Amino acid sequence: MGHLDHAALGWLTPTLSYVMACIGAALGLRCTMRALGATGRSRRNWLITAASAIATGIWTMHFVAMLGFSVSGTDIRYDVPRTIASLLVAMVVVSAGVFAVGYSHDRVRALFLGGLTTGLGVASMHYLGMAAVRLHGSVHYDPVLVGLSVLIAVVAATAALWAALNIKSPVAVTIASLIMGAAVSSMHYTGMFAVSVRVSPSGGVLPGATAMQFIFPLAVGLGSYLFLTSAFVALSPTTGESEATASAQRTVESVTS
Repeated sequence: MGHLDHAALGWLTPTLSYVMACIGAALGLRCTMRALGATGRSRRNWLITAASAIATGIWTMHFVAMLGFSVSGTDIRYDVPRTIASLLVAMVVVSAGVFAVGYSHDRVRALFLGGLTTGLGVASMHYLGMAAVRLHGSVHYDPVLVGLSVLIAVVAATAALWAALNIKSPVAVTIASLIMGAAVSSMHYTGMFAVSVRVSPSGGVLPGATAMQFIFPLAVGLGSYLFLTSAFVALSPTTGESEATASAQRTVESVTS
């Protein structure tokens, strides 16, 4: 059996991956709050931004954490198409959950279905990402820990959607984001502790790309997207601010006319 190290780079990758999960959660919550206060095309656009932020945060968290993953006795490569597919899966399922909550009139039913769908999708993203790992040997999973990781994913997704519906203040959003980030990280590392590897030493060249060739540049790009989108959301006026500005402008026009 190969020795697995989930933090080969020390605390850097666990800490950075947690930060990315928190940023994605915070941005997703803020955008969902904006969406619930908007209508028409504006609501749709805010929900798309919320879903992309949450999915990007979760996916980036997973693969930043994977930068610190190593197995003694073998190199590790990543299958590029499967890795990209895991990102697309995250985008699709999170969008389904967010839109279910954003447009449904039955909030309880939408919360249950959205949390279940999103949680299972997040778990699918994780294990599809793990299926993209290429190494000299075979990967095995502890079914109990796999089941626990899926349960954590469903609970975390449901909590995230509940928070989007019920939390309004910036302080509460920050606290919720820290908790959600911890939940997503717990799901990831629970899934990783379910992994065992039976190494089969070989001199053959592994297919795929190394983490630094592919995962690192993509994670940096998606992380930049999160930071830029966060700045855009922070600087854009809320629905209340837009209405106040429009009202003030109408008042000025009526006085001057």
